[in-house]
Amino acid sequence: MEKQKKRYSYAEWLSADEMHRASLNWLSELHFCADEQTFLNGLVKSYTPQLTDKNIFGESKKLVKELLDLEKQLVKLANQVQAHERLLQIMVDDIDQIKMEKAYVETHNDLTYNIHQYLVVYRDIKKRMFSLLSGIMKSQKQKRLLN
Repeated sequence: MEKQKKRYSYAEWLSADEMHRASLNWLSELHFCADEQTFLNGLVKSYTPQLTDKNIFGESKKLVKELLDLEKQLVKLANQVQAHERLLQIMVDDIDQIKMEKAYVETHNDLTYNIHQYLVVYRDIKKRMFSLLSGIMKSQKQKRLLN
């Protein structure tokens, strides 16, 4: 995933409860992505001989590498969200720590951006992987029908 300069047109003030719910939602989405990636890895293993066909090997190799890279990023993002969630106490401890609270909100905004970017890239790769695998499945079905 490429690093892009983040630009916020406005900053919405979120309550600690809203940030907590957002963090839980992110973790839920990331865990679901991990489950999907396990499923995709199983499909790749099941169709390895077909994926190594000379006509599609370059594309399949690239997709598998991108999927593995995304798995590594997913672990990092999940760890960041969990750490972020543990620091939520800064926002609710009734102690004015303006710099720390501001840094927490900035981190929350960064995580919002990073998770959104991750999900956009992940969905694109997943779509391309399903397209490739469905093409393989269709060609196998046609070969079976001809025999």
